[in-house]
Amino acid sequence: MRTDDPNMKENLPVVLEFYAPWSEACKRQLPVMQEVRDITGDRARILRVDIDQYAELARQYGVYTVPAVLIFMDGRVIWRKNGPFSASEILEHLTLLV
Repeated sequence: MRTDDPNMKENLPVVLEFYAPWSEACKRQLPVMQEVRDITGDRARILRVDIDQYAELARQYGVYTVPAVLIFMDGRVIWRKNGPFSASEILEHLTLLV
């Protein structure tokens, strides 16, 4: 995915969760991201990015540890968090956008 990807140019916030399938910390984030999906519904696009499959994309955004989450609006990063995160942290920033 590139910043010129159509997913990134919608009028919706885009949440990219960078993860690794072998990471226990990332596995613990699954219910957190499901809660975010359930609450936001179609008001935000939420995507998972496997850093092993998309290493170049992870490097492009300076993601060297997982889990990491970035929120985009209009193709620009407006918030990021490296390390474990809560649904409320993500939702707090999304509610400002939707």
